[in-house]
Amino acid sequence: MTAAGVLRGVRLGVDVGKARVGLAAADPDGILATPVTTLKRDAKKGFDQRIICKEALQRDAVVVYVGHPVNLQGRPTASTEDAVHYAEQLAERLVREGSAAQVRLVDERLSTVTAHQQLREAGRSTRDHRSVVDQAAAVQILQQALDMQQSQHKDVGRLVGVPAEGQKDSPSD
Repeated sequence: MTAAGVLRGVRLGVDVGKARVGLAAADPDGILATPVTTLKRDAKKGFDQRIICKEALQRDAVVVYVGHPVNLQGRPTASTEDAVHYAEQLAERLVREGSAAQVRLVDERLSTVTAHQQLREAGRSTRDHRSVVDQAAAVQILQQALDMQQSQHKDVGRLVGVPAEGQKDSPSD
């Protein structure tokens, strides 16, 4: 832990979609989120989650933030239950694979909208967005979590799964 009460280490961000999953990573100091990859969603075999676990283990990640889709009023959407289930499965898989990374759900309102807007501003054609928008949304989710963490001096989001001894749940989302 740092003096501010935040675990130092790499953080990953995940944007869960019906067809694809975006993945982003941040530096160990939690300053900047960068895109990693877009994975095909594999609900049956969990190949996408295996890749995320591999990244978490290779990078020695301390937290994986999964986007928690809610509407502008903060209420659940059709995608909310799917994202929560995905986060729970990911938390279980991380434990099985030997990772100590926490999985935390964080509010992802407008992350995909913002990602599309930034891609347009960067000169990417709308047709080209599909291949990168999920990882751009994962960057948005992760950067928002990093910024909140910096301002609140604690890890943010709702902890998923059974916390390891000494870890506390943060009710903020």
